[in-house]
Amino acid sequence: MTNKSHDRIDESLIALRRILRATELYARDLAQAAGVTPAQLRVMQIVDELDSATPKVLANQMGVSQATVTVLLDKLVARGIVERSPSERDRRQVNIVMTDYGQRALEEAPNALQQRYVRAFSALADWEQAQLLSSLERVADMLDARDLDASPVLTGGELGASKEPH
Repeated sequence: MTNKSHDRIDESLIALRRILRATELYARDLAQAAGVTPAQLRVMQIVDELDSATPKVLANQMGVSQATVTVLLDKLVARGIVERSPSERDRRQVNIVMTDYGQRALEEAPNALQQRYVRAFSALADWEQAQLLSSLERVADMLDARDLDASPVLTGGELGASKEPH
């Protein structure tokens, strides 16, 4: 292995570590400021955007299992951030709605790391977006992470299929 190749390996590992560290710091800051995890915040944002959502809609939109969403919702309901409300159209279905307390917590949440990413990514030229997406998918493949239960939420990993969200 050449020195140049060895340097690139080190530089790529440093870049990965910086990305992981940024998500860890964001999650810690969010937990301190708003008292929720990034995954919980994303549930709150979706419910707020839609005015209400079913657990199935939340799971589909976040790209995670309904069991993962149920654990997230249990924690948010216990804290009075969202409520489960029987559907008026179908009594078998439950809608998730924000409480006033949850609405205030959402408004006070710090600017999300993923929102910064979305703004910066959206500003890239189409070819740059495609190139970056391809590179990130390649990294996921290199780490055998392509099939992990994941959503478009930048977190420290609490959405793993077998892990309970924080």
